Amino acid sequence: MPEINPKNRLNPEQYARLKAEIAAPYRGLRQFIYIGCGASGLIGAFIFFFQVLAGREIDSALPNLALQVGIVALMVFLWRWEQRRQNRGQGTGDRLRRERSVER
Repeated sequence: MPEINPKNRLNPEQYARLKAEIAAPYRGLRQFIYIGCGASGLIGAFIFFFQVLAGREIDSALPNLALQVGIVALMVFLWRWEQRRQNRGQGTGDRLRRERSVER
């Protein structure tokens, strides 16, 4: 069983989870929104692509296809940006832990 810190009464796993949430609040919700909007954009792009391919209502389908592709690209960009921020934050935390252990 993990040791409980008497000062904050949390085990190290809970404390690490809370620190991660403080560093990036609502990260899970943001990623869920990225996935949901990206999937919606992908479905829309699929539909508008086949409308353009079939030659039906090209005047309205082509701008809608471009919009859907743009939404998918934006969600991919935001997802990758979030992952890079998370990885960079973990590297900073590791560096700080190493510096503290050297000081002791």
